[in-house]
Amino acid sequence: MMHRYLPNTTEDMRQMLEVIGIDSTEKLFGSIPDGVKLERDLELPHSKSEIEVRREIGEMAGKNLSADDLVCFRGAGSYDRYIPSAVKHIVGRSEFYTAYTPYQPEISQGTLQSVFEYQSMICSLTGMDVSNVSMYDGATSSAEAAILASVHARRPKVLVSMTVNPMVREVLSSYLKFRNVDLEFVGEKNGETDAEELKMKLDGSVAGLIVQYPNYYGIIEDIRGIEEAVHGNKSLLIVNTDPVSLGILTSPGELKADIVVGEAQGLGQNMNFGGPVLGFMTASEKVMRKLPGRIVGETTDIDGKRAFVLTLQAREQHIRREKATSNICSDQTLNSITAAVYMAAMGREGIREVALQSFKKAHYACRKLVDTGKFRLLHEKPFFCEFALVCDMSAAELNRRLLENGILGGLDISGAGNSDGNVMLVAVTETRTKAEIDRFVEIMGVE
Repeated sequence: MMHRYLPNTTEDMRQMLEVIGIDSTEKLFGSIPDGVKLERDLELPHSKSEIEVRREIGEMAGKNLSADDLVCFRGAGSYDRYIPSAVKHIVGRSEFYTAYTPYQPEISQGTLQSVFEYQSMICSLTGMDVSNVSMYDGATSSAEAAILASVHARRPKVLVSMTVNPMVREVLSSYLKFRNVDLEFVGEKNGETDAEELKMKLDGSVAGLIVQYPNYYGIIEDIRGIEEAVHGNKSLLIVNTDPVSLGILTSPGELKADIVVGEAQGLGQNMNFGGPVLGFMTASEKVMRKLPGRIVGETTDIDGKRAFVLTLQAREQHIRREKATSNICSDQTLNSITAAVYMAAMGREGIREVALQSFKKAHYACRKLVDTGKFRLLHEKPFFCEFALVCDMSAAELNRRLLENGILGGLDISGAGNSDGNVMLVAVTETRTKAEIDRFVEIMGVE
């Protein structure tokens, strides 16, 4: 019956039926053959009051444990970073929180300016010329970059390093399968992209290479060596990066990347049990006109005053379908504005400090763990704030022990493409204290 799932009273239903000239809901559906009717009530629970619903949902939610409940040493793409309180207060304003597509620039100047500021800052951070606004997450931004590279170079194949996050690789496989883009993987060697295998696979069919910097193991890849080989083949270099790391690392733009993508969750976004998050996408000017999503530009109005407009939109809503790079019809504008507020609040020095603290604390934790004699680095390579440890005992058992002590341990990547036994991927951010790290090491080192 309708009253089981619609908030209509018996009197509401009577009046509606009276208006259309029938006296029962059965007659309302009289044209439907009896053979396809359920002929019984739906098995739905009895209705509850608002108080009861809130209590039940609260009990269900209480079974979750978040980074607010646990001391978090897990990363692999989503990180427990500090978010200044100003961020949520600003983006919670109705002008931002309820704003939608700014198709009418004359009444959308606030939204357009905030997006323009985001694009300007993310370009400054990555060292690139132009940014869109934006993608669902880092994985889909990588997929869109692969499609763009194939369209721009007019070549059918994209290479992807095996040191790229495996979840990103899965999304790439799904996206490209139906876009007539061939995906081929380049193996790893000692935790980095195998340069020799890359050179062997570069040929006239390769549109571009996707490499992660820092990579899945936290290692800072040698992009310069890769760049020479890729551009020597007239292919595009696509770098998937953690924007926070760029507070201290050389920007991909300086390393001659053509497209820079990644997950910007670390720029003021809560972990949110996986989403919503923010995929960013920046590029050099030469591929600007094929960039999916929206690009906001600065101009002057009829009175000569500073104004903002949607400048380029390579979407099928705005140009001919066959010329559209992507058919993405929504974006993450609120998340982009959140990132802009975070970057503005932190400034260059603040982001550098976040990156530097993460770097130093991760290296301190790594050194202390190795000193116990129970762990060794999977790869002896320079890393940012994440590192892979080979463990004497089961990583799953270590994580169980840590959880009992209120700590979310590193990601168990045992058997994930390696034969080094028990491996844990540990992340340390600026939010971790020395006492928390020491406690983590103490529990990990127990016999």
